[in-house]
Parts: sequence; C-alpha cells; structure tokens
Amino acid sequence: MGLLDRLTKPFNALAHAFNAFKQLEEPNNYRAPTYVNLGYSSTSRPDRMYFTRGNERSIVTAIYNRIALDCADIDIRHVRLDDKKRYQDDINSGLNTILTLEANKDQTAKAFIQDLAQSMFDEGCVAAVPIDTDINPETGSFDIESIRVGKITEWFPDDVRVEVYNDRLGIKQELVLPKKRVAIIENPLYSIMNSPNSTLQRLIRKLNILDAIDEQSGSGKLDLIIQLPYIVKTDTRRQQAEKRRKDIEDQLSGSKYGIAYTDGTEKITQLNRSVDNNILTQIQYLTSMLYSQLGITEEILNGTADEKTMTNYLNRTIKPIVRAIVDEFKRKFLTKTARSQKQSIMYFMDPFALVPVSQLADIADKFTRNEIMSSNEMRQKCGMPPVNDPKADELRNKNLNAGDGETFATTKGKDVVETPIVENPKGGK
Repeated sequence: MGLLDRLTKPFNALAHAFNAFKQLEEPNNYRAPTYVNLGYSSTSRPDRMYFTRGNERSIVTAIYNRIALDCADIDIRHVRLDDKKRYQDDINSGLNTILTLEANKDQTAKAFIQDLAQSMFDEGCVAAVPIDTDINPETGSFDIESIRVGKITEWFPDDVRVEVYNDRLGIKQELVLPKKRVAIIENPLYSIMNSPNSTLQRLIRKLNILDAIDEQSGSGKLDLIIQLPYIVKTDTRRQQAEKRRKDIEDQLSGSKYGIAYTDGTEKITQLNRSVDNNILTQIQYLTSMLYSQLGITEEILNGTADEKTMTNYLNRTIKPIVRAIVDEFKRKFLTKTARSQKQSIMYFMDPFALVPVSQLADIADKFTRNEIMSSNEMRQKCGMPPVNDPKADELRNKNLNAGDGETFATTKGKDVVETPIVENPKGGK
C-alpha cells in the first residue's frame, strides 16, 4: 500500500460508512417509523410449522423434533457420478444450493429439511413445492431457485391441492399443481405414527384421557358425600337435603379458611382420589412399545446413548426417512436426460460423528496407513486447517519405505497423481 493510499483510506472509510439506525433520520426512507404499507405483518413467524391432531400436547413432540433434527444433520447434495455410479463431485446448480445452503428467503437448507420431516411426521404425507424456477416448469426442464414445504389438502388423479406459504404476500395460499412438479413424500413410518390405530395414535388418545383426569382432579372440587340422618325418598326430604347441601357449600365458599360445621348425626365422606384405573400403566406400555418400533431409546433422547445404540437408531430410523426424501427428489427434480448424464442426489453421513476422541487417533492411523485418507483430509475431519507440506496430501503408508521404481499415489483436487520415488545421493528415499 502506497503512501497516498494510507493517507486517503481513513477518509474513504468515513465516506462509505453506514449505520443501520441512520435510516431513521431520513424522512423519505420507507423504513422510517411512519405508516407505510409493507404488506401483511404478523407478530409471530407466519411460515412456522405447528403440530396438529393433539401432537402438540403430548410427548411425541419431543420425539418428532429429535428425529427431524437428526435427519437435517445428514448432508444431501446434487452430485455427479462416475462410470461405476460412484460419487465424483458436486454439481453447481440451484438445486444443490437449496440442499446445502439456502432453501428460500426464510429457511436455510437444514431448516427446510427439519421442517419437511416434522410436517411429514404430523401429516403422514407432505409435498416439497418448487416456488421460484428459472423457466416455466410446464415448458421443459428447469432449475429450482427456492422451495417450500406444502400441506396436501386434496388429492386428484394427476394433481394435488397444496397449502403453501407465499413469501411475497406473507400468507398461506392453496395451489393446484401437477404431481410431476412437486415431490410428494410419505412417512416411511406411517403405520407406526399416522395410522388411526397405530401405536402412536393410541398413545396420544391415552395421554388425552390422562390430561382430562388431571384437569378434573385439579379443578378445585371437594368431592364430598353427605350422609343425612333421615331417608331421602320423598320430595320434601329431597328439598331439605338440597337445602342442607347448599348451606354447606355457602359455609365453605364464604369462610376464610374453608371451614364448615355439621350436625352430630350427619356423616361426611371426602373422595380425595379419582376412581382407580390402569391408564398410567397402559401409557408406560405404549411408550415402551413406541420406542421399540421407532428404534429409539430414552438414552437417545437425553443424549447419553452409546455408539452401538446410535448406530442402530441411525440405520433403522433416520436412514429410511432421508432415503425417502432423496429418492423422491431424484425422481421428480432430475429429468431422464439429467440421470443419463450421471446426475444424482445422494446423502452423506459423517462416519466420525459418533467416534469418541480417545479412539480418533487410532482411527486416523488406520485410515492413513491403509491409504484411505490423506493426512490433510483427516485434519479437515478434526476441524484443523491443512498443512502446506505436499506429503500431507499423499495417499500412502508413511510407516513404510518405498522401494526403487515405486510410486506414491497423491491427490490433486479430485485426481490421483502417481509420484515417482527419487533416490537421494546418500542412499535414502
């Protein structure tokens, strides 16, 4: 930087400085605190997904949220395959941006997948609706620029009516779209979660009954039975009994400490507990059955599950859900021409996510020694920056010396380069 640049830099920074509150001082700015119609407004986020059908009042909300978070944690990409249908590299497309960075103006890619999974658990079947595309989807192949989760309200032979959030107006609207344009994803665990007689729905009904009993027991009623010293069979005796009951009610409600008096011949019995039932036992049984059918344990929900339990949970619960999303995206958003050009949509799970730190060094040694990953690739998994040493990018066993004429396989970008071994004057390699 020259002397002139160093002298003028403070003045240039001052001239281009911006403060967010400066717009309040500009009277003609439409963002100033004056009445300007900016469109529909809401004190809460209007595109947020809300649970229905009693799911919001039960423990299944925590289960839905946990599974949806784990589904969103898996990377989904628009990729290109090699001749053997193996992952080669990512494709720079609008679809890949949606899957990896930004789904729409309000949601990131991870938030969109979480919203998609939660809506699918709640509704049983949900639609992923492309909103902004580069061309009209009816005219041919198109690239997706934004996508939203839609609720299917009506089914037709070739079309569906979906309720989707319009981010231009700020409200939800219904659209009739052809099935070939939207990704319709059904919950793979539908028979467990959404079927009318499924384990989850039975559990929700039992929880609602238990909530009703709790509300009744906490409603402030005393549940008293008054035994009068005479037989109540005639109308006159019933009127006397009703008058006596009302008198005790007035004494209890009008007393500061809720104290009433009775005659020595009267007997009062208080029912301070509800009728005995086995609802709590049934709820515990249905909860344990639901956990076993979903492949979830309490340790998974509270974060204390070991590696074996988490692996079983990922294979039995998370992978089928993510695979259903990926397969439907691949079927609807990739044309036959794109698939013939070896384009695909794949999901990737981090194999080191469940590895404890105590075993990471041993795993790194095995991966580098068996020429599966280079040193710099292992450093990336540990969150460390790569080193500039060319040997750190070599795919070779660094614990062994190479013989004369042998080569080392090194990685340069996506290509593998064979590097010959040069013998130095001292006889080393």
